[in-house]
Amino acid sequence: MAMGTTAPLAVRMRPTSLDEVVGQRHLLGPGSPLRRLAASSQTGGAASGQSVILWGPPGTGKTTLAQSIAHSSDRRFVELSAVTAGVKDVRQVMEAALTDRDLYQRSTVLFLDEIHRFTKAQQDALLPGVEQGWVTLIAATTENPSFSVISPLLSRSLLLTLEPLDDDDIVMLVERAIADPRGFGGRIALDDDARAQLVRLSSGDARRALTALEAAGAHALEAASGESAGEDPAGDEPAGAEADAPVTVTAEALASAVDRALLRYDRQGDEHYDVISAFIKSVRGSDPDAALHYLARMIEAGEDPRFIARRIIVLASEDIGMADPQGLVIATAAAQAVQLIGMPEGRIPLAEAVVYLATAPKSNRSYLGIDRAIADVRRGDFGRVPTHLRDAHYPGAKRLGHGKGYRYAHDAPHGVATQQHLPDPLVGRRYYEPGAHGFERDVAARLERIRRILAGER
Repeated sequence: MAMGTTAPLAVRMRPTSLDEVVGQRHLLGPGSPLRRLAASSQTGGAASGQSVILWGPPGTGKTTLAQSIAHSSDRRFVELSAVTAGVKDVRQVMEAALTDRDLYQRSTVLFLDEIHRFTKAQQDALLPGVEQGWVTLIAATTENPSFSVISPLLSRSLLLTLEPLDDDDIVMLVERAIADPRGFGGRIALDDDARAQLVRLSSGDARRALTALEAAGAHALEAASGESAGEDPAGDEPAGAEADAPVTVTAEALASAVDRALLRYDRQGDEHYDVISAFIKSVRGSDPDAALHYLARMIEAGEDPRFIARRIIVLASEDIGMADPQGLVIATAAAQAVQLIGMPEGRIPLAEAVVYLATAPKSNRSYLGIDRAIADVRRGDFGRVPTHLRDAHYPGAKRLGHGKGYRYAHDAPHGVATQQHLPDPLVGRRYYEPGAHGFERDVAARLERIRRILAGER
């Protein structure tokens, strides 16, 4: 077994050909673009020079596919990470690739991980090599390439979408790592509960599954080794009777080796946006259980609690609004509490605010009202402030007629005076139309009376 190596299990178990790749069946059929990329003279095929962009969640095999293609097609493989590489590094790769092509008739596969982190200038540096065929680019990203990759590079590349691995795929990977000499070489076994728990924790991410397996397996082997060292030499069991028996990893052992659920949640990638979107929609949809679930996922993934608190404040105004004005007060108080006490205790006021808002009556009428008003202003659909509402507190204002005819609302019956407040072109325009839920139901009845008085209808 290759347990002596320092390389992580996920790296040691990485396939060297497309036939060993688990998952992504929709991309690996006969004659598929990836199969053509991996063709070699040994298989009687001609390797394709088509550059590709692999888009998918972490742990779905982007690096594995790139390395398998390079290995299968006998091409030089160069890997760069957008986190550490710059324009200079890209140009050096291009120059070396051109030299290899012209002097040694050997082509180069450039695997660029996290291409979404490259600036426009850095992506521009890739274009000459891709256009001229100096390199076959295989770029990987967890973000939508339409928003993170420049158009010229997108148009010269084939976009392939990778899917999370299903449960059967994860089980196959895990069993392979247990049996393979590069992994545990049969020294451990998983019971059914541990296998099911490992699949659940992986959330379709092969790397996370193998990382958890490595931690649990090493923990189990160490524990078994300690127990063997403490055995009574005078015991009835012959020495070495079970030396070759695999050590069973239980669900409890797995839980003790893995600190927390291995959630597939990238704070810089699509999963970040998907989870916060689901969180917002769950609160809006009055489902406190789903809202708490997504809140927990954000907290466990290390999301900034201030970001969560800000979103909750927006929710309170946008989706609860005047149906329960207390929602904004509670959301703001939760944000202040998080700043004062920090985490992990901050999860409690956040949860309280989320439950309150999810179970509160909903109204987006204030939000719609301000957007309608802004739309009118941006269109230029406005007029001058009515003369009687203009500032009358400076010298010369009286001569201009400012304030003349203004009626002081507190002097009128019911505290509402018949008076025009909107500019002339907008008289009768309605921006705020209250809904029929919660506190806003009372507002609707009161506002109907107010508008009649304002219009002089009594």
